[in-house]
Amino acid sequence: MKIIADPNIPRAREWFAPHGEVLLVPGRQITRNVVRDADVLLVRSVTPVNEALLEGSRVRFVATATIGTDHVDTAYLAANKIGFASAAGSNANSVAEYVVAALLEWSCRTGQPLTGRTLGVVGVGNVGSRVVRYAAALGMRVLPNDPPRQLREHLPNFVSLKTVLTEADIVTLHVPLQDDTRYLLHAGNLERFVVINTARGAVVNNTALVTALRSGKVPAAILDVWENEPNIDRDLLAAVMLGTPHIAGYSHEGKLAGTQMVYEAFCRYFGLPVSLPVGEASPRGSVVEVETNSREPVEQQLRQLVRAFYDIAADDAALRQAPTQFDALRARYPVRHEFWTRPVRWRGASAPAREIARGLGFHLVT
Repeated sequence: MKIIADPNIPRAREWFAPHGEVLLVPGRQITRNVVRDADVLLVRSVTPVNEALLEGSRVRFVATATIGTDHVDTAYLAANKIGFASAAGSNANSVAEYVVAALLEWSCRTGQPLTGRTLGVVGVGNVGSRVVRYAAALGMRVLPNDPPRQLREHLPNFVSLKTVLTEADIVTLHVPLQDDTRYLLHAGNLERFVVINTARGAVVNNTALVTALRSGKVPAAILDVWENEPNIDRDLLAAVMLGTPHIAGYSHEGKLAGTQMVYEAFCRYFGLPVSLPVGEASPRGSVVEVETNSREPVEQQLRQLVRAFYDIAADDAALRQAPTQFDALRARYPVRHEFWTRPVRWRGASAPAREIARGLGFHLVT
């Protein structure tokens, strides 16, 4: 069995090698010729998987180690009896923690507290539901918007997109890219609120966002995803408060969970035993030492704590320094652990800050 895998899928070679020859090929270099004699294709979001790629190949199973599937023509796979799996939910907590870091960075840079601010969460699935919980821990008023879920589950606290766009101070997007979400935010409704986008670049009209930021209609934007990746709009990068190279979901734990999910799906599809190396999950590591000043605003204390695990400003600086190295920044991305994975000894923090930290998943020790 020949298996083509994106090298940004951690442990792909180690986990899949017992079942065949594993060839690692960068996602944007996976072409029709590369997959022609492959049996299995393992991708991330940068590889479009469709008839143009697979026609004439012997591929029998495709998996994407991502939560999004807009880059995969699932109808074509089904019509041609090609197995498919995704990693829905695998990096949801990683993305939610990115949003926490973004909110705290915005708060500290602008001097505006998060407590009492209104956050609109558009898309309340695996990621959005965690964002709702973390925003509540931060003392924010939350407006959840998810029409499919509201219709399906009759959720009384969900609101319309119009309500989000008219009442929210900050809007964070967590929807798949499809016909009804493409350019969900556009020239006609981009105004007044801060934009955070970790979904897909085209959920926001990037050209309209540049104009809105330059004119002051939109006070700030924080983007992890962009139209036309990896060839992002330099003018937009210059205009946003924070810009990162599509790495919100790149925690060590999230990426490993994605690999495990597609590996298990692969084994089920081919009737193979599931056998993973012991100790791949993140055990609790050594204590992280953080020192802060209880007299500082709560958001500044929390930003210092969060930065001990994830420094969003460093990712922003790296992209600004090398905007043409978008893919390379992703490929060389350093190991980043989620908040829950390490105990923290947090000296000098105030009681309110500690309470919020626990609500964000931190394990505080004395």
